[in-house]
Parts: sequence; C-alpha cells; structure tokens
Amino acid sequence: MARKTQNEASPVADFETSLDALEQLVEKMEHGDMTLEESLAAYERGVGLYRHCQTALEQAELRVRLLSDPQDPASGEDFAAAPGPSERND
Repeated sequence: MARKTQNEASPVADFETSLDALEQLVEKMEHGDMTLEESLAAYERGVGLYRHCQTALEQAELRVRLLSDPQDPASGEDFAAAPGPSERND
C-alpha cells in the first residue's frame, strides 16, 4: 500500500498536528527566552497555524451540516458549546 503524502493526510490528523504545533509554539513563547526576531517569526507561524485550524473546523462543521441535511445544509442550527462544569445541573 502506498504511503499518504502530506497533502493526502486525514484532515483530522492534520488538524491535530497543527493544533499540537500551535500549543507547543505558545508554550515556547510564554517561556520568554526568545529574541524579538524569534518572537515575531513564532507569532507569524502561530497565526498561520491558527488559521489552518480554524479552516479545518469550519470544513468539519460544513461536513456535519451536509450529513445532517444534504438538501439544505444551511437549515442546521449552530453548534452550541458544551456546558462547562459550573453550568451543568447535575
């Protein structure tokens, strides 16, 4: 079986990889041991990773909407955030 190239990788795996890289980058920046030039380059990379993750999430939402109602994907309701621990009525 042929190996998948980077462009053929699963969107979920690609999202997870980008999110992990973004989290590591933020942690490194918060540590504060970077020069100004390194910080700017890291920020620029972080913005790119954030945009990539946001696009992947939007595509996933569209896929769910299409699966829910292929005739009218716009009819679906917006996803509600899961209630936090303080918002639950347990």
